[in-house]
Amino acid sequence: MRGIRFRRNFGKAAALNAGFRAALGDVVLTLDADLQDDPHEIPRFLAEMDAGFDVVSGWKQTRHDPWHKVGPSRVFNCLVGALTGVKLHDHNCGYKCYRREIFREVRLYGELHRFVPVLAAARGYRVSEIVIHHRPRKFGHSKYGLWRIPKGFLDLMTVKFLTGYGQRPQHVLGMIGLGSFALGGIGLTILLLWRLASWRLSFLDPIHLHERVTFYLSLGGLLLGAQLMSIGFIAELITHTQGREEHVYSIAERTDDKRPEPAEETTTVG
Repeated sequence: MRGIRFRRNFGKAAALNAGFRAALGDVVLTLDADLQDDPHEIPRFLAEMDAGFDVVSGWKQTRHDPWHKVGPSRVFNCLVGALTGVKLHDHNCGYKCYRREIFREVRLYGELHRFVPVLAAARGYRVSEIVIHHRPRKFGHSKYGLWRIPKGFLDLMTVKFLTGYGQRPQHVLGMIGLGSFALGGIGLTILLLWRLASWRLSFLDPIHLHERVTFYLSLGGLLLGAQLMSIGFIAELITHTQGREEHVYSIAERTDDKRPEPAEETTTVG
């Protein structure tokens, strides 16, 4: 048994990251210490790993948690599945089993520990799920409440950006900016043509641009679009010049030596 104690509470992601770095085996299993997770499920996790999967997530089909945890969790799981394509019934479940090699390519920080299956799937690892026995809480109290909903949504947006556009940020920022810029430009062009036509055609009422809400909306669209595209260019420059040396792919094996492709522990997910 190898114990690790932090100098202070650095969060669950940091604790898991330290544990993954200290682990020596090829398979790593995590479960909460409040005794709600049943250790008798461990052989079933290992059997699913032997079936060829790289990540096995637990599904607390029958949950013994209060409604203010169960309801938001179900909404959150639906959002994660819809946005990432990794459809698990319980992304928040801490009872999971991983191949240790995953954490050579997936770096945990913030609250991203809940999205390891998503980050692993983005690298091509196979993800599965099994129904587990969930016990009622007898010790301690939950540290999660309704405040985790907005935080979880922001983390989900971060994961979606990392897995979809981490190596090409301009594709999302630039497209949004280009659309905003185009709408603003079209609005200003229509107003300008209307203004010029009102000078020439007597049956058209003259307009004053500063009195039109459309003028300010169009101007705001132009400015917002220009800013987003500029941020996208800066993000591309940072990715190109300051990004870590990393592979945007993941090799399972090679025909020459049959060994997994080596990867640095500091590699981030693209």
